[in-house]
Amino acid sequence: MSLKNSKIIIIKIGSSLLVDENKKIRKKWLNSFAKDIKNLKSKNKKIVIVSSGAIALGCIKMNYNKKNLKLDKSQAIASIGQIELMNLFSNTFLKQKLNISQILLTLEDTEERRRSLNAKRTFENLFNLDFIPIVNENDTIATSEIKYGDNDRLASRVAQITNADTLILLSDVSGLYSKNPKIFKDAKLIKKVENPNKELKDIYLKGINEFGSGGMNTKIEAAKICQLSGCDMIISNGLYLNPIDRIIKKNEYTIFTSEVSKLDARKKWIISSVSPKGELIIDEGAKRALKNSKSLLAAGIKKVNGNFKKGDHIRILDRSNKECARGLSSFSSDEIKKILGHHSNEIEKILGYVAKSEVVHKDDMVEI
Repeated sequence: MSLKNSKIIIIKIGSSLLVDENKKIRKKWLNSFAKDIKNLKSKNKKIVIVSSGAIALGCIKMNYNKKNLKLDKSQAIASIGQIELMNLFSNTFLKQKLNISQILLTLEDTEERRRSLNAKRTFENLFNLDFIPIVNENDTIATSEIKYGDNDRLASRVAQITNADTLILLSDVSGLYSKNPKIFKDAKLIKKVENPNKELKDIYLKGINEFGSGGMNTKIEAAKICQLSGCDMIISNGLYLNPIDRIIKKNEYTIFTSEVSKLDARKKWIISSVSPKGELIIDEGAKRALKNSKSLLAAGIKKVNGNFKKGDHIRILDRSNKECARGLSSFSSDEIKKILGHHSNEIEKILGYVAKSEVVHKDDMVEI
């Protein structure tokens, strides 16, 4: 899907686009970006911006070096910088008569179903009010265990929640290359990717396009989430002025195209989980049953990894540790350890209370 046909567009911008190497805010760039957004809005596009930069702007205000910050101090700096970030957007976008709002999300806001639906409604209401949501990870309260750690995957989750058509990751390179373009002159820009697992298996990603907090690996993970949600994803160089206009006029980017997904909203949400809480290792019989769209029963489970609660996201692996499916567990990890290998009619006797017969119901599971 081209930008011309996209109704909902998510645009992610990194800190390096807002702040240069000399710790100066790139106001000229942001003014040009706001004009691009105005242009998209004039064509009735719904826009969400996922922006990094709170910690970078907080460091500028407090004259701190970002590299020396410990987690608790960085959370305080993020709190200071978030005001600076939103003021910067507000003042710049106001010149173009664009209204903005702020949404701060944590990993759990998108991984927990009820909160994910609440976020979806908030986005829809803001679109109806003609406001542009500016999204950032809530660094002020997120610890390393409960955070995305990069805005690429957060942006892909926002794309999935809003049912977006296209996600644009504005980066400091033109896209995904066959080799590291900063070292190899014969590195080629990969223009289009339809199947990342198949097409990129021979590309050594470490060291290629290492930028931001995630690097290229997280961008490819983000692309997979988008593709499973029926959303295209573009990686493009955002360092130029009017970066969105440049995407429309120049064919210099990588696009990850998505086949129209037939997954329903619940299954899209399950498959897009960034942090599954545990794993179940299953036997060949259970693996065959999953392929035939059957539920996962206790009898086919060989091992449990991790500690998780009822309702948590889990990965389902075969005995070679290859991922077969993802789903929501109907039991806690402790309960599964007691019932694994047993027939469903034995569960009540083993646990001492009435429970479901399926460990992961087929409606709560997506085959990989």
